[in-house]
Amino acid sequence: MADWKTAEAPERLRTSGLGSCVGVVLYEEGLSIAAMAHIMLPDSSMAAGRSLQRAKFADTALEDVLACLKEKGCSLRRLQAKLAGGAQMFSFSEGSDMSRIGPRNSEAVKAVLKENGIPVKAEDTGGSKGRTIEFSIMDSSLYIRTVNEGKTII
Repeated sequence: MADWKTAEAPERLRTSGLGSCVGVVLYEEGLSIAAMAHIMLPDSSMAAGRSLQRAKFADTALEDVLACLKEKGCSLRRLQAKLAGGAQMFSFSEGSDMSRIGPRNSEAVKAVLKENGIPVKAEDTGGSKGRTIEFSIMDSSLYIRTVNEGKTII
């Protein structure tokens, strides 16, 4: 959680505990490398003067992931993304923006990807249930296990 990593085929990238968090995978088809970030919060401005753990936030985590992938030889023009998570885990009566952390995480990730010209090839976001994801670098498949719903592949 609040982390990111890269791996090379035949390894797989995996993260669990995606409730309101978003798991985002960045990869370039044809290369044997990918990165996965487990995003907890939409924007580093939420740190409000506290020490910043860059991997926690959509804006700073994805900035670091993109720099790392570029350094490893990926072309930002050819990167693609798959994402899952961003659930609304609890219902709140007031409906404030702060209570929609899952949807805000998804929106923030998509905004950073769009800003960098990276298409979202597939996603499984929203709902109210947690997920575990695993990405196969070999075939660019994202395996998603949703609580009480089973597995899907995107």
